[in-house]
Amino acid sequence: MAQSVVEISGHIIDSLILPKVLDLIINLGAEFEILDIKIGNRRADRSYARIRIDAPTSALLDRVLAKLKEHGALPVSEESESALLEPAPADGVFPDQFYSTTNLTTWVRVDDRWIEVAFSEMDCGIRVDPQAARAECVPIHRVKKNDLVVVGHRGIKIQPIERQIPRAGFEFMSSAVSTEQPKGILIQEIAESMKQVRREQGRILVVAGPGLVHTGAARFLVRLIEDDYVQVIFAGNGLAVHDIESALYGTSLGVYLDKKIRALEGHEHHLWAINAVRRAGSIRQAVESGLIGKGIFYSCVKKGVDFILAGSIRDDGPLPDVVTDTLQAQELMREKVRGVSLALMMATTLHAIATGNLLPATVKTVCVDINPAVVTKLTDRGTFQAIGLVTDVEPFLRALCQSLDLEVAG
Repeated sequence: MAQSVVEISGHIIDSLILPKVLDLIINLGAEFEILDIKIGNRRADRSYARIRIDAPTSALLDRVLAKLKEHGALPVSEESESALLEPAPADGVFPDQFYSTTNLTTWVRVDDRWIEVAFSEMDCGIRVDPQAARAECVPIHRVKKNDLVVVGHRGIKIQPIERQIPRAGFEFMSSAVSTEQPKGILIQEIAESMKQVRREQGRILVVAGPGLVHTGAARFLVRLIEDDYVQVIFAGNGLAVHDIESALYGTSLGVYLDKKIRALEGHEHHLWAINAVRRAGSIRQAVESGLIGKGIFYSCVKKGVDFILAGSIRDDGPLPDVVTDTLQAQELMREKVRGVSLALMMATTLHAIATGNLLPATVKTVCVDINPAVVTKLTDRGTFQAIGLVTDVEPFLRALCQSLDLEVAG
């Protein structure tokens, strides 16, 4: 029988961290005994628990301990143990048994001190510079030969997400797909969070798919951009193409958005739009030349909103602004998510998942889609802080603008 003792502290009762820890131990096939527990008397008080874990094998115990660290439970024996560091054997290759990161705030123990790991991101390694007392998440393709990388789980400490004390109106304690709950209340809370981010001069990220244009919701996003509620946009070729097609021809995929009827030979419009921008040189040049005079990306250029268009194999054209190298697009997105306080993902599956992989768990994340499976896929990939609204993007953005006291024509 393998055995270990872990300690966990913080708001472990009201944040439901303690029951999650105990449930995880049982579900993985181990047993627990609570050796000591101290529960805070008031909401602001922190609680503490000391738990012994018994597992039938050492391998299972190691697995349990690794999972418990994601909830902030640290083995007592490891509180003073430094992490094991090994050099990367080659560029783009981690050493065997490297520690795979979560998107939670993480510390690594080096030379008898705890160092916070910079740039929290899931599915990376931890590169450590002992002389500079610096540690950072690094994706596998960016590691260089002889970089020191954390191996195993020793000397790693993770901070779980806790409820704010006092409670904030808009919290992301666990993923939720809202199908029957009143959406108006949640949208109002999202609006209040956006107002707070703007007051604090924070950054709001919008991740959107072309369905936002098809449904006639583009004008609401334009208003959000114009009123400084958007600082960064991630999308693919499709959103930009159909937004520009709408600006040039009044259609989206050849359908007039105002009349809801198909234009004669309208299937050519999106290709004409691509060709026009390619002739101009870029979206910015098309705006500055007067070719594009309205729409999402017109407003982005005018307001100085950063946008990254990541390409795919199915793209027509693509537009000259589209980044067709996926690793380059990932690096650009990784740079732009730093400093983001709130991410709003709408009508996109692949870009939402890709962005979720880059976001720290501390970033408030909202996913709006007509398909509830999108949020499920997000959480399956580790973006457990995402909360989902199952609705069409047009009524969502309409209600959001109303909650922000923004009037939108039409």
